[in-house]
Amino acid sequence: MSSKKVLAIVLAGGEGKRLMPLTLDRAKPAVPFGGIYRLIDFALSNIVNSGYLRVVVLTQYKSHSLDKHIAQTWRMSSLLGNYVAPVPAQQRMGKHWFRGSADAIAQSLNLIHEEKPDYVVVVGADNIYRMDFSQMLDAHIESGKSCTVAAIRQPIEMSDQFGVIETDSSDPTTIKAFVEKPTVTEGLADDPTSILASMGNYIFTADALVDAVTRDAEDDSSKHDMGGDIVPSFVAQQDAAVYDFIHNDVPGSTDRDRDYWRDVGTLDAFFDAHMDLIAIHPVFNLYNEEWPTYTGNRNVPPAKFVHAGPGGRVGAAVDSIISPGVVVSGAQVATSVVSPGARLNSWSTISEAVIMDGVSVGRHSQIHRAIIDKNVVVPPRTQIGLDPEEDRARGWVVTGSGITVIGKGTVIEP
Repeated sequence: MSSKKVLAIVLAGGEGKRLMPLTLDRAKPAVPFGGIYRLIDFALSNIVNSGYLRVVVLTQYKSHSLDKHIAQTWRMSSLLGNYVAPVPAQQRMGKHWFRGSADAIAQSLNLIHEEKPDYVVVVGADNIYRMDFSQMLDAHIESGKSCTVAAIRQPIEMSDQFGVIETDSSDPTTIKAFVEKPTVTEGLADDPTSILASMGNYIFTADALVDAVTRDAEDDSSKHDMGGDIVPSFVAQQDAAVYDFIHNDVPGSTDRDRDYWRDVGTLDAFFDAHMDLIAIHPVFNLYNEEWPTYTGNRNVPPAKFVHAGPGGRVGAAVDSIISPGVVVSGAQVATSVVSPGARLNSWSTISEAVIMDGVSVGRHSQIHRAIIDKNVVVPPRTQIGLDPEEDRARGWVVTGSGITVIGKGTVIEP
């Protein structure tokens, strides 16, 4: 691991419009995930597991629950000068919020000036993956470039969904072009069926980053975006390298989950990522003790399963994640993720569902292929996810793949 001084910046200002209603009153990085976590826990865990313990989280929209989670969970040793600090838009350059991810860093340059790092790791706050950034930093230093972009291999037919990194066959680590969602592009030299898609994770030599975002802030034609403006400026100077995620070797990872990365920016992707957790051999393994995902320890009792009586009144769960504090009281749960404090009552069935904190499911209810946000009260004999048209008629969100989503705190009419 490099002994160079590193500051990590987490871009957590995302509005998350495509995750509505889950982002109705919380920032996207604060959305619960995987039972006991929040989305930002995955980025922060990767950073601290990589050995980087000075971290700033740039926040913006509806950030209260995110700030509270960071304050309660991510406490470092102040004796050693380590910290995870949420930083809102400070309006140091005028009376405006962050105009984009590059502007967020430009408005927060005081953090870099105070810390005086050699390198700055910049990551997004809302993707699910494991990554050792110290290996990427070693590659960045070896490249001699000022900017390194992490990239994951994706099928070439999906190129129109990503920022695509094009390289020169004679110099496969130097970025030749950075193209946003192209319909036509070339495959890789070693795999013509794949492209390199940006993961939204970057490492910069600190002085070069400060110079780039300062110049960008003065450019009125810029959208002030890291991927759209800052990285292309380094590419134009032939000063940007690519780091292929396939070379990242995270301790404890399996062949099945070693290069897993999912952007959970849509409700369907959010649901699919939960289903990845509960496969018998998980596509993303939460049980990797060598590279743990950290989150707050809540003061809740263990999960409890009650009733094994006649008439099908059996409290049981299979192929599921059941969090602490859950009571499965005579309900049947299958292929689902259930968050702390949920209460699932007799003769109800829950299948292929994401149930968040404090949800109460009444007797004889059926929930299938649904996301139920915090503290929703489901009255007895309610059906959710069985008839998409009926669910839409009740005012609930139904995704393109037929996932029914019910927002936080909804009290469903019986």
